[in-house]
Amino acid sequence: MVATEQCCLPISELSAYVQRWTIRARVTSKSVLRTFSKGAGNGKVFHVHLLDVHGGEIRASFFNEAADKLFETLQVGKCYSLSRGSVRIANRQFNPCNHRYEISFDKMAEVEQVADDGAIDAVKLNLTDIRSLQSRTLPCNVDLCGIVTASGPVVAFTSREGKELVKREITIADDTATSIGVTLWGERAKQEGSTLEGHPVACLKGVVVKEWNGGRSGSLSESGALVLKPTVAEAQRVQQWWAQGGEAQTLTPLSVAGGGVGGARAANAKPMDLTELRSASEQVLHQPELFSVVCRLALVQFSKKGETQPLFYEACQELREGKSLPCNRRVDSSGFCPSCNRAGKSAPRLNLRCRFADCGDVAWLTTFHEAAQQVIGLTAEQVQALERGEGGRETLEAAIMMRYFSQPLQVTLRAKLDTYNGEARTNVSCIDARPVPRGERGRAMLREVREMLAEGC
Repeated sequence: MVATEQCCLPISELSAYVQRWTIRARVTSKSVLRTFSKGAGNGKVFHVHLLDVHGGEIRASFFNEAADKLFETLQVGKCYSLSRGSVRIANRQFNPCNHRYEISFDKMAEVEQVADDGAIDAVKLNLTDIRSLQSRTLPCNVDLCGIVTASGPVVAFTSREGKELVKREITIADDTATSIGVTLWGERAKQEGSTLEGHPVACLKGVVVKEWNGGRSGSLSESGALVLKPTVAEAQRVQQWWAQGGEAQTLTPLSVAGGGVGGARAANAKPMDLTELRSASEQVLHQPELFSVVCRLALVQFSKKGETQPLFYEACQELREGKSLPCNRRVDSSGFCPSCNRAGKSAPRLNLRCRFADCGDVAWLTTFHEAAQQVIGLTAEQVQALERGEGGRETLEAAIMMRYFSQPLQVTLRAKLDTYNGEARTNVSCIDARPVPRGERGRAMLREVREMLAEGC
C-alpha cells in the first residue's frame, strides 16, 4: 500500500527525469477495458485521466496485470494516491491532455483510494466556442460547452470489423449562435434519453472534430467526459443566452445533417442552374437522377388556398425489428404507429414546400427533413417549440422568413418518374442542402468568366 501521508508531487512536475514519485489525484474519466494483439500474444489496457489539486492533468494507462487488478478499483470521481509508474513522452495522436508526458502502469503499480479532496475539480475544461471550429485545422480535439438542442435515438449497429456498437447523435449550440452535431458512444449513448431532454447545458471534454459530408462533426472520445448541468461560468453564460432569446435565434450549423442519399451521392450529382434543371427533369426516364444547383431560399409555403400548411409531423422513433434505424413512419395524434402497431417514442420531422431562386429562374420543391433543417437553419425540435411557444405560428414564420435570400445554398435534387392518376410526371425533391463552399464556388465562377472572355476574343 502507498503511504497516504507521503509527500505528493504535483502532476505538472512529473517528467521522465523524476524517478521516485507519488501523486494524489481524482479520476475524471475512464475508458473501457480493451484487448490488443502484440506479436504472438495478446494484452489488455485501459486509460484514465488524473487531475490534482493544482490543476495538473495527465493521462495514465494500465496494462495487463495492472488492468486486471485495478479496472474495477479505479472509479470516475474518486481520489487516489498512485506511484511506481513509468513516465514517458505523450503520444499526441491518442492523448488529449496538455501534459507533455503520460504515465504507464504495470504489475508494479501501487494505487490506494484516499479521502475525497473537495479542492480538486470534477473535470478540467479548456473550453472553445463552437464558431471558432469553423476555422480550425482538422482533425482537432476540443472541449465544448453548449445547450443540447436536439437528441436522436440510440442506434445499435455492427461495424465493418464486426464489432457491436451503440451510438446517439446530439446537437449542441452556444452563444455564438452556432451549432454542431456530436456523436456519443457506448454507455454515454445508452443513458436515459430524459437526461438530454429540456435543452440542458452540457460540457463535453475530449470532442474530436472532423470533416464529414462537407461540414464539421464531433465525436466524444472514450477518454472524454460528458457533464450535464455544469456549474462553470461558461455554462451559466450559455444558459442565460438561451433563456434570453437564444432559443428563437437562427443558428448556423457546422454539421451537415443526413449523410445518406444527399451526402453520399451529392458528388455524383450533375451541376446546373434552375433553368437547365427545368429542361433536364423533363427528360428523366425510369432511373432517378441527381442534380446539384446553387440557389437561395425565396419562400416557404405557409398556407394553401387559405388553409395553414403544417410544416412538420410526428414520426415514430422506435427501432425497426432487427434493424438499427428508427421506423420514421407518421404517427397519429395519440402517438400510435400503424406500422409498428404500438405507441412509442416519436419526434418531429420537417416536410416543407420551398421556393428556390437563382439569377435565371425559380422552382417550388418539396424539401424533406434533413435538407429542410439546413435550408431554414432550424431543427425540427426548434420549429415545434416555436410553433407551440408564446408567439405561436407567427413567431415561427417570422424566424423562417429571416432566412429568405440570406445565403447561397448548394442543394442536391432528386428527379424521378412518378405516376399521378395514370399520368407519368417527373417529381423533383430536395434531398440535401448545405452552405456553398465559397472558395470552390468562386473558382468555378472565375473559370466561367475566363471561358466567356476567351469565347469573346
